[in-house]
Parts: sequence; structure tokens; C-alpha cells
Amino acid sequence: MLSQPVYTLVNQQNGNLAFKLFEFDNNSYFDHIQRNNYFTLLLITSGEGTAKVDLCDYSFKEDTLFSFYPYQPFMLCSKKPLTGIAIQFHHDFFCIYRHHQEIAANGILFNNIYQQPFVELDEHSKNTILHLIKGITDELKAEAFRKDEVLISYLKILLVIATRLKLDQQSFQEEGSNSGKQQLMIQNLKNAIEDNFRIKHSASDYADMLNQTPASLARITKNHFNKTLSDLITERIIIEAKRELYLTDKTVKEIAYELGYEDEYYFSRVFKIKTDISPQVYRNTIGFNRGN
Repeated sequence: MLSQPVYTLVNQQNGNLAFKLFEFDNNSYFDHIQRNNYFTLLLITSGEGTAKVDLCDYSFKEDTLFSFYPYQPFMLCSKKPLTGIAIQFHHDFFCIYRHHQEIAANGILFNNIYQQPFVELDEHSKNTILHLIKGITDELKAEAFRKDEVLISYLKILLVIATRLKLDQQSFQEEGSNSGKQQLMIQNLKNAIEDNFRIKHSASDYADMLNQTPASLARITKNHFNKTLSDLITERIIIEAKRELYLTDKTVKEIAYELGYEDEYYFSRVFKIKTDISPQVYRNTIGFNRGN
């Protein structure tokens, strides 16, 4: 159980959670699978263990900042107590799609199928983030005018800093872990998925496109992304489906068709396997922006 203070902000229009911050000094909150209908930032200040995210395992240590998007399954396994701070916010409070040009977090910090879901912090970046979190905590404690606007400002700065760190570490990891030839192949694969995921769903399609045998491309994908190529393709489709469900008033059938599925019900089954909920429930619980 949580033994630290919890600070929340409630959406006055619908009574749902808009923003939440709490400190934790053990792992009881995260030692089972989480599937939350809001974004989650977790700063681990002490402790180490394994994060199980989607179908992958990642080792982590103290001074790590995790970022999870809505309904992304995750849990933290640790033999010793973990301490840290959690920040959770709903799409209706702050939409990363609408603020993409300002913070560029979507596809880098969140919804990034190609990279690990965390950044490692040095002393300077950790202190910067802790300073921002203190500002957020003070604002949540206060009874002040337009508290939501101040919280959004702090949140934007925090997300920009975390995104910068992710970009820097991403470049360093790619330069250090791959030969030039393999790095080019990985980038070509990313480009192929981004350009074709709406119409090409099978791993063999991409092997043909990149002049690779299926086995060779599968080995490269597993070694670099710790995922199968089929998982990468499906995850990219689901991310786009989520975006369409939130930002547009298209029916599930229309979204399925635009993503290459003639059978709406088959698409819904694929979506539910990946997210544990149906497309319509996702739309209902995440919110419905109608492109505004």
C-alpha cells in the first residue's frame, strides 16, 4: 500500500482523474500488471530490478525515468524496496497529440515502439526533474486560481527535458551498438514500417521489401528491438488506431479499413489482444477529442 501523500486534480466537467502525483517507498503499487487509462511517468530514485513492458523485459536501476502511454501493460519487479515519484495524467488534461509541435513527446517519449520505455538520468538532469516535480507538488497543495494551467506549464517543461534526454541516449545507443551496415538496415526497416504499416501487415512483406530472408530480418529485429517483426508491425498499427480513436469521429469500421483490415471484427480482436480492451471502450475511457 502507498504510505506517502497523494495529490490529485479532478476534471470538474466529468469528475474523472485529470492529474495525480504521489511518492512511493515500496513496490506494492507496481508489482502487478498495470493497464491505466492515463499517461504515467515514474521516477525511480532508489532501487533496481526488471521492468516488464508489453512482452519485453528491461533491467533498470536508480535514477531512471519511465514513460508509459495509456493502456500500455507494465510492471516493476524488484527484490528490494523501490522509492520514487509517480506522475499520471489523462488525455483530457494534456493531449500529447495536440501539443506535439510544442513538446515532440509522441513517438519519442511515448508510443515509441523502437526504443526502451525509459531514460537514465545523470545528477544534473535528475535534480532538474526533481525541481520541476517540487513545483508541481507545491501547486497541487495550493488553493490557487487556474491551477490546471500552471500544472500544464510544469508538465510541458518536464516532457521536453525528458524528450531531449531520450533523443540524446537514443543516438548514443544506436551509434555504439550497431555496425554501419546494420544501422542502415535498422533505419530502413523503421522507414518501411512507417511508410507501409497501413497496407502491409506480414513480416514476409518487409523481408521482400528490404531484400532480406525472413529469418535474417527476424534475427536483426529480435537482437535490436527485443521484439518480433510481427509485434513491431502490430504495435505500430495499434498506436495509429489509438490516435484515430481519440482525435477523430471515424467509426471503428472506418479506422479498421484505413489500417488495412476489411473485417472490422478481426481488427477489434487484434486491438483487444494488444490493449486488453475493445476500440470502443478505449475511446470511451480515454476521451473523445473530435479533432479540437
